[in-house]
Amino acid sequence: MSTDELSRSTALADHPRAAQRTPLLRRPWVVPLALMTVIFIAYAVPPYLTLDPAQARTQPMPPHASYYPLLVTHIFLGSVALLAACLQVWPWLRRTRPAIHRWSGRVYVTAALSASVCVMIISPMGLYGANQRVANTMLALLWFGTTLAGFRAARQRRFADHRQWMLRSFALAFSIVAFRVWMLIAFAVFVPEIFTGAEVDPADVSQAIGVTSWVSWVVNLLIVEWWLHRRPSISV
Repeated sequence: MSTDELSRSTALADHPRAAQRTPLLRRPWVVPLALMTVIFIAYAVPPYLTLDPAQARTQPMPPHASYYPLLVTHIFLGSVALLAACLQVWPWLRRTRPAIHRWSGRVYVTAALSASVCVMIISPMGLYGANQRVANTMLALLWFGTTLAGFRAARQRRFADHRQWMLRSFALAFSIVAFRVWMLIAFAVFVPEIFTGAEVDPADVSQAIGVTSWVSWVVNLLIVEWWLHRRPSISV
């Protein structure tokens, strides 16, 4: 053991509370992520609780009878998946309450797989062009695939692979949160008139939403891949 390692070990032995704080300090994004999730759900979900299409934040509504029921199902299941994901990335919970970690993981897998199937069905109904439709379809397929791969790895007790696949799945799940931020940026770039109340070109709106639909999940996935390659022995 080197002098630096010995010094760190001695410091942790002298201050046991510091050892308990280390996991959270190494993952300072856990609390902000949970807070952001709660705020997002509190903002996004209430209009759909009435089950009235006229109250939906997604307007105009595609002219398909199945679109709104599937959208509401996706939103409710997606909200459950986001909340469960926050529990899954909490190291303390996995270490001290493994049973809760396992059950919240099963809830996440069930909600994520079901929600992604809903997206696969409604994505081709999108009103903002092929760019948006392809981006959302790819997102749904990758979300389903990474979640299923993570679940299978856990069942096979390949826990290192399980954590890596689930990190990818979580990144795709939280693309809906990132979408709101990227959409503002895309509107500012492609259709700034939307902020002034001036007349806008529908083609510019479609372009902005199409770009946002790609960026919102691609950037998340790239960040996770960078993290996994930077920390190959990662423990979520």
